[in-house]
Amino acid sequence: MSTSALQPLVITAGVGQLLLVLGSLAIPRLLRWGDETAKLRPLTRQVFWTYAAYIWATNLGFGLLSSLAPGWLLDQSPLALVVTAFMAAYWGGRLAIQFLYFDRTDAPAGPSFRLAEAALVSLFLFLTTVYGTAVVVNLGGI
Repeated sequence: MSTSALQPLVITAGVGQLLLVLGSLAIPRLLRWGDETAKLRPLTRQVFWTYAAYIWATNLGFGLLSSLAPGWLLDQSPLALVVTAFMAAYWGGRLAIQFLYFDRTDAPAGPSFRLAEAALVSLFLFLTTVYGTAVVVNLGGI
């Protein structure tokens, strides 16, 4: 795949991540994180919220970079290779976690949840594929 053909997909991936960032703002309320984390010791609760904020900020950074500067991710430089490899691994890892680690037996019931999960899984697969393809493109310049 050429850089020019991949650039619109990277922009789309960025927009998808920005939409994920916006949607993620509802997760603490939907999953009642406040009630659940109130049961934790203060330090554990603080670490949880810190990790959640770091993940949110990482997704925001990936979304902004991909949306606003896709050329930087596709310029076949060693930095572009390393960054796109990290992004592919990040989203591939998230996809694996969805199926191999999360216990969804206590997840909210109903078609809305199943639809949301299908959308998330589709997004994670798309992001992994786009950034994985970017890695291959960037390898061509190394």
